[in-house]
Amino acid sequence: MENYRTGSHTRYDLKYHFVWVTKYRKRILVGEVGIRLRELIRGVCQANDIEILEGSVSGDHVHVLLSCPPNKSVSKIMQYIKGRSLHKLMMEFRHLQKHYRAVTSGLAVTS
Repeated sequence: MENYRTGSHTRYDLKYHFVWVTKYRKRILVGEVGIRLRELIRGVCQANDIEILEGSVSGDHVHVLLSCPPNKSVSKIMQYIKGRSLHKLMMEFRHLQKHYRAVTSGLAVTS
């Protein structure tokens, strides 16, 4: 019972294991991009009261084990993490845009 998290009216122990891959499994999450992605995921999780239990960033995929509050749906959690991290990575690392032109066409990218 010591591992339960508590809210104002709840006690919970919800854990989700997420795995997602890069488009076309391109190995772009290496070096500074991987380190920055790790920082972005930590920031998004901290802002949304999500605890990271385990995680790893490989060259073409990401694994995270998260403990989440019951008021956050699984799809919203992934929307927060993937949406915000993708947008910031594309802005900070311009060399990623040549790999993902279709993805960046919807973003307001300025030179």
